[in-house]
Amino acid sequence: MPFTPYTHTNPDDPGREDEGLFGPGSVTWQIMSSRIMWVAALRALYLQALHPRVIRGTLQNAPGITQPVDGWARLRRTRKFIETRTFGTTAEAEQAGRRVRRIHRSLTGTDPDGTRYRLDEPELLLWVHCGEVASAADIARRSRLPFSAADLDAFVAEQRASAELIGIDPAAAPASMAELDAYYEQIRPRLYASEEARHALRVISLPPVPDGIRVLKLGMPPVSILAFSTLPRWARRMYGRPGGPLSDMAATAGLRAARMMFNQQRLFSGAMRAIYRAEMAGERAGS
Repeated sequence: MPFTPYTHTNPDDPGREDEGLFGPGSVTWQIMSSRIMWVAALRALYLQALHPRVIRGTLQNAPGITQPVDGWARLRRTRKFIETRTFGTTAEAEQAGRRVRRIHRSLTGTDPDGTRYRLDEPELLLWVHCGEVASAADIARRSRLPFSAADLDAFVAEQRASAELIGIDPAAAPASMAELDAYYEQIRPRLYASEEARHALRVISLPPVPDGIRVLKLGMPPVSILAFSTLPRWARRMYGRPGGPLSDMAATAGLRAARMMFNQQRLFSGAMRAIYRAEMAGERAGS
C-alpha cells in the first residue's frame, strides 16, 4: 500500500488557520527556506550516523534505504515531514508529529550482543534532533546567510517545538548555540564510526540513483563531499578523515560558492526536477 505523504497548507494561502509552530517572523522560517539547507540535510545524516544505535536501528528497520528506489522514496517522506512541521499549520504539524511518534513506537533495534532497544528512546531522539539543528545552524552561519549569533540562538530555542513534536521533552533540548555545543561535548564519548556508519558514509557520498536521472548521478557526489567537509573536525576524525584548518577554510569557501550556485533559478529548478523524479520513482515502486 502506498505511503500517503505528509501535506501542509501553502504559507501564502489566505485561508490558513494559523501560522503554525513558528510563523513567517521566525528565524526557523528564514533559515529553512534557504536552498543551502540541502547541504545541511546531508551533513545531518553524516553526523547522526555516528551514534551506533541510531544508525544500527535505522538500517535494521529500513534495509532498503541504501537502494536507489527505496532510498529516494524515504527521502521524500522525510522532506515532506520537515516541510509540514516547519511551514504547516499547528494542526498539520501536530498531526505529522503524532504519525512519526506512532511509527517510532513500533520500532526496535538490536545491538551486536543481542540487547534490544526502542528507537524512540529519549537519548536517540535527542541525538537526531540535535544533528538536524546543529547542521542547519552551522551551514547558515558558514554560508554567510544574514543571521547574527542572537538569531542562531533564537533558531535553536525555536527548534524545541520541533523536538516536542517527535516526543522529546522540550526542556531537555538545547535552547542556544552554547547549550548545543555543551550537548556535543557531553555525548561525544558515546559516539564512534561503526561499520554501519561507514556504510552510510559510502552510500551518502555516492548515493544510488534510479536509472535515467543523469543530473543526480553527476550532481550529488560533489554536494555530498561538500556536506561531509563541513562536519566538525572531531566527527571527521571518527570517520578517519580529519583534515585541518585549511580543509575547514576550503569547506566554508565551498559553501559560499554553493549558495551562489543554488541561487541560480534555472540550475536549482533542474536539480529539483531530478530529485522529484527520483522520489516519485520510489513512490511508484512502493505502490
